Amino acid sequence: MIAVVDYGAGNLRSVEKALRHIGAQCVVSTDPKVVESADKLILPGVGAFSDAMEALKRSRLDGVLKEQAAEGKQILGICLGMQLFTQRSYEDGVHAGLGLIEGETVRLSCGLKIPHMGWNTVRVAAQHYLWSGLDGEAFYFVHSYCVAADNAHRGLLTDYGGDFASAIFNNNVVGVQFHPEKSGEIGLRMLKNFAEA
Repeated sequence: MIAVVDYGAGNLRSVEKALRHIGAQCVVSTDPKVVESADKLILPGVGAFSDAMEALKRSRLDGVLKEQAAEGKQILGICLGMQLFTQRSYEDGVHAGLGLIEGETVRLSCGLKIPHMGWNTVRVAAQHYLWSGLDGEAFYFVHSYCVAADNAHRGLLTDYGGDFASAIFNNNVVGVQFHPEKSGEIGLRMLKNFAEA
């Protein structure tokens, strides 16, 4: 069972629908006990970093996510969900994140239109089961901020006026900046990799 963590951010139903489409058992929940008992977790998200962190704290899901990560549970972050894994964000001030992956969330500085919106390709910087066989494929992005992480945690790179990390990972915790649930068959294949790993 995959728990899609509901902390009031957008895109929950799209992720749930995509998981059901690939035949994965899933539940969308705000309940810390449900999240703890799930086999795997997905932290989706569309919105502001500070609001998301406050919502996670109010529901005590921040502590649950940290505990589950420490216990080795596989956790996937999507878009804002990936950014929440970092130590801090500079979106509208400085805000502490979950600190599951060493890095910071910073504004894109690419000299191109922001937000970065639409289809863009990824290239593999480090191998990981999640993007096995997906080097050079295109995914759907919508974001104004990205994760600055060192090479040890950068899994996929995307060029938008310069490279940024379009996927990061640290052992059992992995995040993607794009939206696999909105990326057609390629995105579904990535979600299937996660569900079946």
